[in-house]
Amino acid sequence: MKVIDYCSKVVLATSFFGLLTACAQETKEEEIGYYQELYRPQFHFSPEANWMNDPNGMVYYEGEYHLFYQYYPDGNVWGPMHWGHAISEDLVHWEHLPIALYPDSLGYIFSGSAVIDHENTSGLGKDGMPPMVAIFTYHDPVGEAGGRDDFQTQGIAYSLDKGRTWTVYEGNPVLANPGIKDFRDPKVIWHEESELWIMSLAVLDKISFYTSPNLLDWTFASDFQPAWAAYGGVWECPDLFPLKTETGEEKWVLLVSINPGGPQGGSATQYFIGDFDGKSFTPTQEDVEWIDWGADNYAGVTWSNIPEADGRRIFIGWMSNWNYAQVVPTTAWRSAMTVPRSLALVEKEGTYSVISQPVSELEKLRIREFPVTSEVFELGSKTIELLLSLQDEQDFSLRFYNDSGEEVVLSRIRDQFIFDRSKSGVTTFEDGFGNPQTIPLNSVQLESVRVFVDQSSIEVFLNDGAVAITNLVFPKRAYSHVELSGIPAQGSLYHLASIWK
Repeated sequence: MKVIDYCSKVVLATSFFGLLTACAQETKEEEIGYYQELYRPQFHFSPEANWMNDPNGMVYYEGEYHLFYQYYPDGNVWGPMHWGHAISEDLVHWEHLPIALYPDSLGYIFSGSAVIDHENTSGLGKDGMPPMVAIFTYHDPVGEAGGRDDFQTQGIAYSLDKGRTWTVYEGNPVLANPGIKDFRDPKVIWHEESELWIMSLAVLDKISFYTSPNLLDWTFASDFQPAWAAYGGVWECPDLFPLKTETGEEKWVLLVSINPGGPQGGSATQYFIGDFDGKSFTPTQEDVEWIDWGADNYAGVTWSNIPEADGRRIFIGWMSNWNYAQVVPTTAWRSAMTVPRSLALVEKEGTYSVISQPVSELEKLRIREFPVTSEVFELGSKTIELLLSLQDEQDFSLRFYNDSGEEVVLSRIRDQFIFDRSKSGVTTFEDGFGNPQTIPLNSVQLESVRVFVDQSSIEVFLNDGAVAITNLVFPKRAYSHVELSGIPAQGSLYHLASIWK
């Protein structure tokens, strides 16, 4: 088989553009600089230092995408939660901002959401400036240690300067706990038809809906807890929103993260499709679906306030798993987010499903494109996007590997897709990390596979996101080659720029 040498080509190309891109087979350690640590993601969001988990408070306002997140500034394992903060104008390049919310006398700042109160229903706006309102869970560690059941309540804070500074509402909590240990993660939306704010709240193993005219006073509306859903662990981080098919038919989607109980063990995010009348969510199909079939996409929710002219429902998830999140082999920081994804609703023979497509803005990271013309070829970069066409239903495999014997194998075997990271690199930090993952294809006729490889992750999108698979990997040396088997050498390889340089 002919091996395509992309390395020499990319050196010429990057010299032309004034970039310093190292060939993948040149794996000696560079001098560690900003965002250059071993395994540091180059096109995924990660904190400058210390621990991060769930994305929170995602809202778009006046040209900026706000990403808040669960953050512990004093260590790289979970601790007293704050809200970290970053902004982006394009969902790709991020600017770190100071911590937005700190623990106070009511507790740690757990997960939640943010909205723009355009009509100032809360009365928190001033001088015509609508407030940006964060709705979050207070977690009282003293009450928890004392054996109380009501140690989680819901509070709010507001900003009048585009999220740069925050005022904690004096009347917190705005929603008291009725005596349930797991009572958290409020995701709030404005419901046009009822002219009310709707809160989706994770309550142990169900979702409770509350309504409010003003973000301050909340009334219980209904519970959602179907017998056929995935349980096995606590429900977390709900998100409720409408989506339309290409023909204009509207359905409501409810995201619910669960830990444990995911398809690969540990944490994952299921979704439900149905109707919502302002008070109750009624599923219209009874099956368990996963927004991502890999092990490392959890607690994902969507941005609010996206302009109608854009029209997308944009999602991002925490790229880790509670089975091993605190012991992965990174030091200065722990955790990253997935690439942002645009969610869409598709219908086939009366059955609806949600597809996840990487946002188009990621294409601006493409430095160089190479045609795939051989079954074995060099990657030439540590950060790549690979897009391949599939022409029939035969079994195939796609192997990323280096000359140290480390590899990740993606394969189709009949009606299953296999993601095998058993030899991907460092795997010993958790017993099940290297277990091969099996994803049912449910008779999906595969037409394409799109793969994003960063320095510690691989994200796979089959058929433009009909199936998404996200997994962490920790190779000691970057994968340098790809070998195709059963796949026609037809597609494109892209080298991707770092977002931190």
